[in-house]
Amino acid sequence: MKSTSPDYSIIIPAYNEESFLGRTLESVRNAMNGTDFRGELIIVDNASTDRTAEIAREWGATVLDEQYRQISRARNVGAKAATGRFLFFLDADTLMSPEILHEALAMLASGDYYGGGPIVQFDSENLPWSVRAFTKIWNNYARNRCWAAGCFMFMLKEAFDAVGGFREDIYAGEEVYLSNALRKWGKARQKKFDLLNPPILTSARKIKKGHLSLLATMIVLGLCPFLARFRSLCWPWYGKQG
Repeated sequence: MKSTSPDYSIIIPAYNEESFLGRTLESVRNAMNGTDFRGELIIVDNASTDRTAEIAREWGATVLDEQYRQISRARNVGAKAATGRFLFFLDADTLMSPEILHEALAMLASGDYYGGGPIVQFDSENLPWSVRAFTKIWNNYARNRCWAAGCFMFMLKEAFDAVGGFREDIYAGEEVYLSNALRKWGKARQKKFDLLNPPILTSARKIKKGHLSLLATMIVLGLCPFLARFRSLCWPWYGKQG
C-alpha cells in the first residue's frame, strides 16, 4: 500500500501576523499545489493576541500553540510535530513561489544535499543603499559559508534531529548556528548545501522602521554573539519590551 505520510513539512512560526499571514499562506498553498510531493503545513502560534491562529486554520494548516515568545523554540515545536522527511522553515511575512519549492524538493530528493536556502530579496525597491549593500554581502557570504537565511531554509529532518534543532539559549541568529551544525553533519556524509537561484521575497517592514538601528544591532550581535542570549537586546525580532 502506498504511504500517505507527507514527504515534506512547512513550518511557520507566527506572532500577531494577521496582516501578513494570509498572503504568505496563499503563496504556500499555490506552491504546494504545483508539486507531486505530498506536504503538510504547520503554523506555530507564538502567543498571538490577534487572528493569526484563525487565519491559519482557514487555510487548512495544523496550528500548534507555543506561549513562550522565542523564535527558535517555536520552530522546534513545529519540527517536533512534523512528519515529513524534509523540513522547510518559512517566516510568516515571506512569500514562497512554486519554483522555489520545486527546486528545493528536487535538491533534497536527489540524496546529494542535506539542505539549502535561497537568495534573499526584499519586497520593496526603495531601500537605502546600506540595506542593498548588506543584502548583497549576505547573499554572497551565505553561499560561501553554507548559511541559510532565517526567512526560508530547508533541510533533511534526519539532519535537523541529529544536530538538535535550533538553539534555545539564544533569541536571534539561531539560523546561523543551525547552518554551521548542519554543515558539519553534511560534510561527514558527503552531502552538499546550495543556495537556490530564484530569490525568496520577504518583507522589508523591519527595515522601514529603522534600517540603521537594525543593521547596527545585527552587526553588534555578529561581533558579540553571546549578547543574543538576552531577548531585550534582540528587539528587532521581539519588540522594545522584549
